[in-house]
Amino acid sequence: MKTLKFKHDFVKEILAGRKITTWRLFDDKNLQVGDEIELIDANTGIAFKDAVIISVEEKKIKDLTDEELKKHEYASRDAMIESHKNYYGDKVDLTTTVKIITFKLL
Repeated sequence: MKTLKFKHDFVKEILAGRKITTWRLFDDKNLQVGDEIELIDANTGIAFKDAVIISVEEKKIKDLTDEELKKHEYASRDAMIESHKNYYGDKVDLTTTVKIITFKLL
């Protein structure tokens, strides 16, 4: 089963059904609609729930709308890029593809 890691701060939001979307860059898992995934607390390494991917959309960072950025709590594209550089390094820029994944808890 494929896995997705989330910051501990997001676990409660996911379990409550308030967070059902995640953004991933450089998808090395080939995440697709219908994939069952195990959700992992990145801080503890413990699986906290299983889910199924119900939609996948790909966009370049430069094509994300202001509404999409705000929904994910980014004030701007630059803020989003800087945040994701913490995970992926300096290869993140406006032309980087974002995989927008929506999931449903099982």
